[in-house]
Amino acid sequence: MKLKFNDIKCVGVYDNKIDLFEGQFEVEEGISYNSYLILDEKTALIDTVDEAFFDEWLKNVEDSLNGKHLDYLIVEHMEPDHSANIKRLMDLKKDLIIVSSQKAFQMLSDLYEVSYNDRMIQINENDSLNLGKHNLKFISASMVHWPEVMMIYDEYTKAFFSADAFGKFGPLSLDDWACEARRYYFGIVGKYGLPVMNLFKKIANLEISAIYPLHGPVLEDNLSYYLSLYQTWASYTPETKGVFIAYTSVYGNTKRAALYLCEELKKKNIKVALADLARTDIHEDVEDAFRYSHIILATTTYNGDIFPIMKNFINELIDRSYQNRTIGLIGNGLWANQANKVMKSMFEKSKNITFLNQEVNIKGGFKEINKEEVKKLIEEINLN
Repeated sequence: MKLKFNDIKCVGVYDNKIDLFEGQFEVEEGISYNSYLILDEKTALIDTVDEAFFDEWLKNVEDSLNGKHLDYLIVEHMEPDHSANIKRLMDLKKDLIIVSSQKAFQMLSDLYEVSYNDRMIQINENDSLNLGKHNLKFISASMVHWPEVMMIYDEYTKAFFSADAFGKFGPLSLDDWACEARRYYFGIVGKYGLPVMNLFKKIANLEISAIYPLHGPVLEDNLSYYLSLYQTWASYTPETKGVFIAYTSVYGNTKRAALYLCEELKKKNIKVALADLARTDIHEDVEDAFRYSHIILATTTYNGDIFPIMKNFINELIDRSYQNRTIGLIGNGLWANQANKVMKSMFEKSKNITFLNQEVNIKGGFKEINKEEVKKLIEEINLN
């Protein structure tokens, strides 16, 4: 991956064999582990890669060094997909100096049982490391999305090395960036909206010419687009005015209600997305829940509670601080319809949630009276 600055090289690797990132996120098109090398009077390598790719990564580093000495290894983030090769590199290059935060050095000891007291520089917020022309300023980004994270601003090129922020699943391509970056953000970073907004305050006055994340493509053009989207996500502001319908159905009656609702919304030219939670990727569904301004949850009463897949989905939303949305409810129960009551109670500690007054209560089969309830529910939806 060629960068706009000749003295900054991307020396990372691309994993096209992985099926689950972090053991849970489906990545059919793989994921990249980015690492960057800055060539100056002194040279600095920013982060390592997943342990399985040491040889390929090291060759990339050595080819880009082209005989130059490697002076510093800077660690932004200690997740093992970025830190796993620190020990091997430090063992190989005996005079290499490692640069990172105090918390990162503690994690280095906890994860790999190593310390480099005679070969380390501990940096704090606003500290700098001068390489020659390049002066690297460190920005603390605690809880975006781990506590030890230090991001880097290069005052010479005005490049911003953003650790896991602005990352994306899939190949090193800007195609469909928003979709896979959104799924990545709400899956991995989404709980930490406030720390992300705090980071934006810190970088508000910086002139940024490029964003170099640890996953996905580099961002070197149209930066206002990416920065604006990230602020929308971090502030839990709906990105799209429309309705996401998420349903589970045992015998098809709740599904009929969800499909009927979907068609009636389309007749009113309301943007709508529909998901059968039992048959879709839950992280795609979480992404849509955060994307849309309105969500309709439709499920059955099950063992005096709600259908387990719906319960898991709602918990995924709550765990990511779901807020600033309008929710409508469709419940089904033949002899004891508890679904709407249970779903509503699950959001009782969530911020700025508005429930539509009209609920749909299905008793077994989806009937004409329920169609009227659906229409009344739609009348309450205000997208202005």
